[in-house]
Parts: sequence; C-alpha cells; structure tokens
Amino acid sequence: MKPPIPLAVIGGYLGAGKTTMINALLTNTEGRRITVLVNDFGAINIDAALIRERSDDVIGLENGCVCCSIGGKLMETLIEISARETRPDLLVIEASGVSDPLRIAQVGMLDRAFRLQGIVVAVDAQRIDETLVNAYVGEMARQQIATATAIVLTRTDLLDDVSAQHARARVLEMAHTRIVFEGDQGKVPGALFFSDTAASAPRGFSRSIAPLHVLPTGLRSVTLRSDERFDKRALKSACMSFSDRLLRAKGFARLVDGSCIELHVVGPRWHATPCRDIAHTEIVFIGMIEDEDVQRALAAAPASRTEPACQLREERHVGRHG
Repeated sequence: MKPPIPLAVIGGYLGAGKTTMINALLTNTEGRRITVLVNDFGAINIDAALIRERSDDVIGLENGCVCCSIGGKLMETLIEISARETRPDLLVIEASGVSDPLRIAQVGMLDRAFRLQGIVVAVDAQRIDETLVNAYVGEMARQQIATATAIVLTRTDLLDDVSAQHARARVLEMAHTRIVFEGDQGKVPGALFFSDTAASAPRGFSRSIAPLHVLPTGLRSVTLRSDERFDKRALKSACMSFSDRLLRAKGFARLVDGSCIELHVVGPRWHATPCRDIAHTEIVFIGMIEDEDVQRALAAAPASRTEPACQLREERHVGRHG
C-alpha cells in the first residue's frame, strides 16, 4: 500500500495572509511535490489564480465553503489526487476565510489515503480586535483560532511591541495550541507542513532517546524508545496532557495486551491503528516541549515495568516564536 499523503489545512479570516503563506511555501519546496487546493467564496477563484503563478499543480473550488456547499466536489478531488500515479508529497488546502478549517480537515481524514499534518491558522495581528468584535464574522474567527494546531500571526512588523504582545495575548485566550509564530512576509517554519522525520518500524536499538533533524524554528523534538509495553488509554491520556504544546507525534507502540499500534497525534487529535508486531516502542514528539513534559506524562501511564523506565533526551532549537 502507498503511504498516506500528508494533508495540511490553512485557515484564517479574509485578508489574514493565507495566500501569501502558501506562495512563500511554494518557493521553498526543496524538491518536494506540493499540490494546492484552493477554495474561494465566489464564482471567480482569485486566490487560485495568484497561487498558480508559483505552481502548476493548483486546483480551484469556487462558490462557497469546501466543507458545506461543495463538500462533494472536495471528496471527488481528494479521490482524484490519491489515485494519481505520481502522488504529491504534501496536499495543502487553503480554506476560504468564512469556513471552519477543522471541518475541512475532518473531510480529508475520511479518506485513508491522507494523513492530517496540521491545521495552521493565520491571524492578522493588526486587525484582531476589529475582527473579533464584528457581529458577523467574530464568532467564525474565534472558531478558526480555537481549532488550530499552530497559529501564525501576520503583519506584526506593522505594530509596536506592546500592540504585538496584545495580539498574542488575545490569540492565546482562545487557542488550544500554544504554538504561535510570527510570519515574515509569509515565511513560516517548514516543520508546520513537512514531516521528513516520518516514523519507521524500529528495530535493533536500545532503550534511549535520539535527537531528530534540526528544526530551525524554536520547536524541539523528543524521541521515545522503550522496551516497555504501554496501556493504550493511558498513552493517549499522556499525549493529551501536553497537547497544547504538541505540534504532532508519530510512531509505533507495544501495548500491554500484546498488540502493537501505529499512532499519529496532531495537537489534541489522536489516531491509532493496529500494526504488525514490533520489537520496541518508538514515538517521535515535535512541539514546544521539554523532555520533562514527556517523562512526567509517561511516568503516570500504567505500563509493564519489567525493566528500568525509558530514558529521554531532547534537542533544543532556538528560533522566533510566541
């Protein structure tokens, strides 16, 4: 079977900078194949036309929100993409400014050919107060922020330090995630979209923690390797205990009932499926986390203790973030 295609949804209210973010992403693909699916609220898809200046693989969906009036067209398009002989390394869906990015992500996850990479929401720091108090769009903007796995504050360069800090505070009041970055002309950390550290079935290593690739963003990566078996519910609870600072986690785990699972965590969203028998547990955690976060959470999870508890090591990457 072909591996699932990573799916990233970019949301944010009208004019927040979503298209600029995608165009910046397309200038730094590093050889990756990226397909962009753009929805615009109108008969003419202006955003798709702008993005086509940077990429030939752009699909436009017009006349409404992709998660409601043209939901059927979205599913048809996803099926067509997954059936390609040469599949993309990443599918980016730009949601219209008046849509719920979480619902769009849920539609995408109905097809097992895709794997949710994240929900990145752009927020115009300069207009955040004006947007949130608007009787017509304020609630939608709040909902977009609340469902994000990462927030990108745009136009902070037009604000003084006090105003920029105010915008960050407003976002953190509503967001589940604590992963907040400032965009620089649309440029954001590539780790929000790409997953070059994809988990593979572990074999032949001892119980320890090894650092991942360098992440030039202020994110940290912690890799758990253990000979222990974990309780599935307790493992899920452990991951959820620091989900507000977790961008994603992926890997394989041995369970106390003798089975093994492949797990994927995106912020507060957990997905686990049975997998073949493995010799060790290996899980990669990426986010604004410390090794103590993972150690403390897993220490509280019931697991077989036939050997000493697993060890953790983390790698710190300094960068600009909220």
